[in-house]
Amino acid sequence: MVNPAPHDTGYKLLFAHPEMVRDLLTGYMPGPWLAQADFNTLERVNASYVSETDRQRHDDMVWRLKVGAQWVWVYLLLEFQSEPDPWMALRMMVYVGLLSQHLVREGELHNGLLPPVVPIVLYNGATPWRAATDVADCFGPSLPGLEPYRPRLPYHLVDEARLKLHPMPEVRNLAEALFRLERSRTPHDIAEVLRALGAVLQGADMQPLRRTLSLWVRLLLRRKVPKANIADIDGIHDLLEANAMLEQTIERWFDEATMKGLNKGRQEGRQEGRQEGRQEGRQEGFAKAVALQLQRSPGRCQRRAACELDGGHLDGNIFARPVWH
Repeated sequence: MVNPAPHDTGYKLLFAHPEMVRDLLTGYMPGPWLAQADFNTLERVNASYVSETDRQRHDDMVWRLKVGAQWVWVYLLLEFQSEPDPWMALRMMVYVGLLSQHLVREGELHNGLLPPVVPIVLYNGATPWRAATDVADCFGPSLPGLEPYRPRLPYHLVDEARLKLHPMPEVRNLAEALFRLERSRTPHDIAEVLRALGAVLQGADMQPLRRTLSLWVRLLLRRKVPKANIADIDGIHDLLEANAMLEQTIERWFDEATMKGLNKGRQEGRQEGRQEGRQEGRQEGFAKAVALQLQRSPGRCQRRAACELDGGHLDGNIFARPVWH
């Protein structure tokens, strides 16, 4: 199994907090059922059941919460591939099936039937998601009379990079703040969201999420300014205390990364120029040598010199006396 990238691991740590899952649901999941949801009952469930390959998946989470008198199960899959998976709907059908089997074995039923399961895919790739969001669309045209047997299971997609985010600086939703940080392009944008998050995540009950977010921001900054020397970031105790000094520090990192990129571009340009110059010099020298040979050996040598210019082969040194057979 491929080891997850640090960025992926950071996301999984974030969505291991009920506050993040709550705001993901309330901010980006439609449906009137949320008005009846008791988010105080939101709890993560051990998804230790395994697939047919006997390997536990590490990119999915299962949560449950009370809605009215019954439990609703939320299957959250974090998708970090750069390209959308065209078979995600099929994968989701398998995962929901495995979860359903697990619920039956554990007796997690409501009036003898399976409880509602809400499948969600959170995707943060740059390429727009165009894959099917219902497994029915993964199957070709049906034959007459077989349409009722086509499987159907839609999932809810949260395509992070294409969400319409609120333009105001204050944090209304923790998941939205996370997405705004992902999209931030300037030190000011980053510091603005960090200040707002720091103001929201107060109190002892918010400290675990605050520490996780601070860890994730460190990973984010290393991704956004890879060419900068940001080793001193580890000396900052709380990145959500986004004061003016922190904003200036982040701005310096961005400037360092820009200058390193420019210097690298100049060096590569100079190196390429030297290589092109040497190549042009060799070609010019060869042409002059052939011209000198033509001057010294007129007549029959002209045909051979012309052949050399067309890619023929010279016997030894081009200044040596030609040998004719």
